[in-house]
Amino acid sequence: MDLSQWKRVVIKVGSALIAPNRKGCSSHYLLSIAQFIVRLRANGVQVVLVSSGSVAAGSHLFPETDKVDIALKKAMAAAGQTEMMATWDRLFDFPTAQILLTHGDLRDRERYVSIRETTFSLLNNGVLPIINENDTVTTDDLKVGDNDNLSAMVAASADADALIICSDVDGLYDKNPNTHDDAVLLPEVTTIDSRIFAMGGGATSAVGTGGMKTKIEAAEKATSHGIDTFIVNGFKATTFNTLLEGENPGTHFRPYAKPMQEDVHWMTHTASEQGEVVVDNDFDTTFAVEGEQLTSDEIVEVNGNFSVGDTILLRKDDGTRIAKARSNYSSCLLSFIADQDDREFADEFQNRTGPIISKKNIAVLEKQ
Repeated sequence: MDLSQWKRVVIKVGSALIAPNRKGCSSHYLLSIAQFIVRLRANGVQVVLVSSGSVAAGSHLFPETDKVDIALKKAMAAAGQTEMMATWDRLFDFPTAQILLTHGDLRDRERYVSIRETTFSLLNNGVLPIINENDTVTTDDLKVGDNDNLSAMVAASADADALIICSDVDGLYDKNPNTHDDAVLLPEVTTIDSRIFAMGGGATSAVGTGGMKTKIEAAEKATSHGIDTFIVNGFKATTFNTLLEGENPGTHFRPYAKPMQEDVHWMTHTASEQGEVVVDNDFDTTFAVEGEQLTSDEIVEVNGNFSVGDTILLRKDDGTRIAKARSNYSSCLLSFIADQDDREFADEFQNRTGPIISKKNIAVLEKQ
């Protein structure tokens, strides 16, 4: 590890570190993380902090109940967010800024670009961005669901060099260390495959929403963008001293040798498909690479309701996922031309209105 090569780092801190007893925020574990951030900044490294904890921080302000419905959870998040921000603010002698996001913000290209610009502007003016999912307003359709994956999306949007995910264990083990005494820590992962995912179990904390599986998902998103990713134990102060010394205290996920371009990465890992276009099974999957265009006579069916500019999934009739792309047609119009028996009319219509998918707006899925 060569920290001198890092220009920008994203650090993800979970609820168990923020409010370990669900009785409000505690600086017990946060102090060493804050000192780490201060020292990174002193070395010229820009830092973005992704912090969970609003629900855990606010839960003590409400009567205890066995049934926490969605409305109550949102109220806890609203109350706890201010306490969480105040706690972080007290630990720094430089300004901080709050950014609350939903997946709806990230998957909309215009808002995504706006988030990038705001983050860069804060960093360039010495302000520490503190990002969390906006639990108060998010819905099932709009939420990321866990801040591990959110941190990877943020790291990609911020063009970070490294993503550090703080966990309650030292890193990724070959089996659950809480139930197996012979579990072995993996210091390095070069390829994230089904074998690595099989090592990720459920959440080991009763406070957080993410387990090791979501951390591996986050690592896959980040490394595909060329970002060094670490899963480390955030409960140990020595973790951060080790990082500053250029050593790896946990599991280091090596980045792709050929990272995805920013717009392709966004479409693959951040944008969610609003519908799908199904093509016949003998469709040539190299169409995007070789510059061929999708035509209406190759479409078997159009599923979902989407508008011009929405991200769609292109798949074969047998279920094989081919690509994600921005559609130049609405689902209604695309269904209309695909259903035409007069192919000459359909072809002429498409020639006049332009391609169904533009070459620059296609992300071919490597794992189909």
